[in-house]
Amino acid sequence: MHVLFKLKVIPCTFLKRLNRFVALVEVGGEERRALVTNTGRLEEFMVPGRKAFCTPKTGGKTDFVLVAFEDLDGRGAVIDTRTQARAFERAVELDMVPWLKDCRIKRKEIRVGKSRLDYLFECPEGEVYAEMKSAVLRGGRKGEYAMYPDCPSLRGQKHIEELIELAKAGNRAMIFFIGAMPAVEKFRPYEKGDPEIARLLREAQKAGVEIHALSISLLPDGRVVLERPSLGIEL
Repeated sequence: MHVLFKLKVIPCTFLKRLNRFVALVEVGGEERRALVTNTGRLEEFMVPGRKAFCTPKTGGKTDFVLVAFEDLDGRGAVIDTRTQARAFERAVELDMVPWLKDCRIKRKEIRVGKSRLDYLFECPEGEVYAEMKSAVLRGGRKGEYAMYPDCPSLRGQKHIEELIELAKAGNRAMIFFIGAMPAVEKFRPYEKGDPEIARLLREAQKAGVEIHALSISLLPDGRVVLERPSLGIEL
């Protein structure tokens, strides 16, 4: 494991999800509102009474950000997509991602067709258009898989379709998944969550879109670590 950065985390207890973006948590014996940046259902983690990790925030209608849920060996599964992105970008900056060796982030939020893709990388071989997705659903008999999505995602489908078109036009295109849970070894799409996503990923691979994944987790003291810089891919 490689430490990427450290957050100021506060232990909290998840009580319930009030809406798509707000959760009710208990901090220091008081009920408080926390921002949820991940739009997935997260039913595996959002169980009343489950220990979680929050970070303080200022402004808005929430006092905290719900960053992670306690998972294996006290380590946290990072649900906060901003923390996931920050961890990934730091790993790229440190050149710890083998499938982006010697690459740098050239631009973010790239307009492509009717969508916006997360990144445009500058690599030794040229530019790479890429989209990042959060994989925080555990699967497999031993819990070794990080999976995406946990619910239907029309936006995700559109992103994959755009990547397919880019690849067919001769561009280097990539989709990668942040397996934001401890001890995961592989990625695979969650067919029951969105069978169309699974089909499109297989089509994308055939069209030349690169598919990658890495894993991160949160240590109890707030350190965000890169667990595996490359996960196995099973489509």
